[in-house]
Amino acid sequence: MKTFRIGGVHPEENKLSAGKKIEVMDLPKQAIFPLSQHIGAPAVPCVAKGALVKVGTKIADAGGFVSAPIHSSVSGKVAKIDTVIDASGYRKPAIIIDVDGDEWEPSIDRSTNIVHDTPLEPKEIVARIQEAGIVGMGGACFPAHVKLSPRTPVDVVIINAVECEPYLTADHSLMMEKSEEILIGVNLIMKAVGVKKAYIAIENNKPDAIALMQEKAKGFVGIEVCPLRVKYPQGGEKQLIDAVVNRQVPNPPALPADVGAIVQNVGTAFAIYEAVMKNKPLFERVVTVTGKSVAEPKNLLTRMGTPMSMLIEKAGGMPEDTGKVIGGGPMMGKALLNTDVPVCKGSSGILLMTEKESLRGEAQPCIRCSKCVTVCPMGLEPYLLQKLSEHTEWERAEAEQIMTCIECGSCQFTCPAHRPLLDWIRMGKGTVGGIIRARAAKS
Repeated sequence: MKTFRIGGVHPEENKLSAGKKIEVMDLPKQAIFPLSQHIGAPAVPCVAKGALVKVGTKIADAGGFVSAPIHSSVSGKVAKIDTVIDASGYRKPAIIIDVDGDEWEPSIDRSTNIVHDTPLEPKEIVARIQEAGIVGMGGACFPAHVKLSPRTPVDVVIINAVECEPYLTADHSLMMEKSEEILIGVNLIMKAVGVKKAYIAIENNKPDAIALMQEKAKGFVGIEVCPLRVKYPQGGEKQLIDAVVNRQVPNPPALPADVGAIVQNVGTAFAIYEAVMKNKPLFERVVTVTGKSVAEPKNLLTRMGTPMSMLIEKAGGMPEDTGKVIGGGPMMGKALLNTDVPVCKGSSGILLMTEKESLRGEAQPCIRCSKCVTVCPMGLEPYLLQKLSEHTEWERAEAEQIMTCIECGSCQFTCPAHRPLLDWIRMGKGTVGGIIRARAAKS
């Protein structure tokens, strides 16, 4: 069975919420909308304190081409524009809205009827996606309209439905309940970029989703479901392209489009269906709330801006043995400073790790086993990048391609000496990235 060629690991899956129906999350009393919910320039507020908004009202404009607008997920009054701590742990500008009812913009089609056809031309589809504020829903949050405006011709679309992060099941649950809408969304993506072939890549630990999507795909020309062997981090764009169509994307600045492929998350395909066919902006998503001690792991359809504490309560509350709360999955997610952090466009899950799970082993000297090199899906030398970051050798770190690291955590996961490899590499990437940007600005 297909998979990618270089590196990879197989963490314990712990899909505790698999098979759980999607439940609709309660509305918050106050919704918080950080202006940086995507890669690129932060959005710019287009409402002021005291403004009245409805569900679907645009509250912030895109700050540039690589940016995305933000829409209210609630109806009520803008309380203030302030700074809040987001999932990154830093204070960021945000719009805060006091919730009053649930009144939607009348332009949104709220019916349950499935719409199959649209007269829109490719450029009009991309414009609708851009206006709806759709970004990559797998966590990277790259604005979807940018991906759908490739600088080179493409011949294949790959839908990322592998959900390779342990614990998370949001995409799995979405496929089981919205399969036809997803396939229509895939068709729209194909039309937008002018390709005849699309693959929906699903790891074989989701046999029910594979069977359902294969059956539904029979009614769609050019769409094929591609089962893959389970291996992390298969959800990475380069790894997925290698696994599905056997093409390898060169290191940056090369992009997937340079090898004729465009990758979109399965949740993004569904959001595109809703935007184009239902005129519905991106203001809600499915979020997995899970953990070994969580009373009721769930998949919750949640409005953006809802505090994560509310989702935790919905799943039975914070277990007494919680040692760490992770935004996302255990491999690429980040520990949260507090649970008041709002759900944003890239919030795929909330993981409550037990104290035992969250304890790190004491770091020991490197034993030169080379496991970190063997499992790196980008063909890097993590032990070396850690040392270069630790000793602030930024020029050599750049030469050793530290910016190519996708921060998957495979190296740190497999290290028998418990070296904090990813921590140092992340720090090094931040510094080297700043040096590169400063150099570009001077030139």
